Amino acid sequence: MQPVDNLHVLAFEPLTPPRALRERYPITEAAAQTVYETRESIKRIVRREDQRLLAVVGPCSIHDTGAALEYAGRLARLAGEMRDRIVIVMRAYFEKPRTTVGWRGLINDPHLDGSFDMNEGLRRARELLLRINDIGLPTATEMLDPISPQYITDLISLTAIGARTVESQTHRALASGLSMPVGYKNSTDGNVQVAVNAFLSARRAHSFLGIDQDGQSCVVRTTGNPDGMIILRGSSAGPNYDAATVVRTEQAMEAAGLLPAIMIDCSHANAGGDHTRQPHVWREVLRDHIASRNAVIGMMVESYLYEGKQPILADRSRLRYGVSVTDACVGWETTERMLIEAYEALKG
Repeated sequence: MQPVDNLHVLAFEPLTPPRALRERYPITEAAAQTVYETRESIKRIVRREDQRLLAVVGPCSIHDTGAALEYAGRLARLAGEMRDRIVIVMRAYFEKPRTTVGWRGLINDPHLDGSFDMNEGLRRARELLLRINDIGLPTATEMLDPISPQYITDLISLTAIGARTVESQTHRALASGLSMPVGYKNSTDGNVQVAVNAFLSARRAHSFLGIDQDGQSCVVRTTGNPDGMIILRGSSAGPNYDAATVVRTEQAMEAAGLLPAIMIDCSHANAGGDHTRQPHVWREVLRDHIASRNAVIGMMVESYLYEGKQPILADRSRLRYGVSVTDACVGWETTERMLIEAYEALKG
């Protein structure tokens, strides 16, 4: 008999069950309080019951947990000082969708060498999230894989479904079972309606294939997730953070029976792929929001210790500390200045 199955599979490598990793790095009372309080705050913000601005700032992706912790320490200080007007959440992105190929993030390839030591990647991600939440700073991430959430979601306060996966039935079903609010990005071609449809879908109950805490394959049955927002991230046609697009997005959400809640991604196509334009987008969106009190409830910024980006080098020791290896980020000084400007502008 000729072989007909798994013809292109090299190996099946067992993963540590989620329960084992959670027992190794159990959530602490302090971290649980951070997650609970922030989720509740975000729910009130998207329901328009809390007028504070939601600011999601941090690296495009995390590849160095030491640098990420230093960044978190700085951001936690600002978050504490500004909590009366701004809810600051740190971007902690561990999985990267690729248009073709490239480094797929800390969970998939923690050694940045194509070895795909995912057990180690999951361990590093959970340990880092625990340490960040322990200092009182909440975290946000993008959910890309339907298996990895079981390892880390108890330490996440906000998540996003990305522009490349917002039409995916798998990701809509996944979002329906998540325990935190979800942001749905417009597609890469600028289609906002698909994000609205994703939100509508995720509000409903779903059943899909997944794993439980013991790593057992199972049917996951969900109740639906009522809390979310649309994220405008620009498109192949250009930026979409302008007032007219915001109004059209509000109308599309209202027509679908959704309470309008919109986040503006200051990076990606809204900045034309130029990280130095993020402060410009930030200021324009903030100005329009204050002037019109529109449905914009928050903004997202790609930020790290130092500005720019760098290639992944064969000699890892030559990587520059605190510099992104994916999208270029604004540096800490710029980030701090942007947040201070917003805090002062929101005084009235």
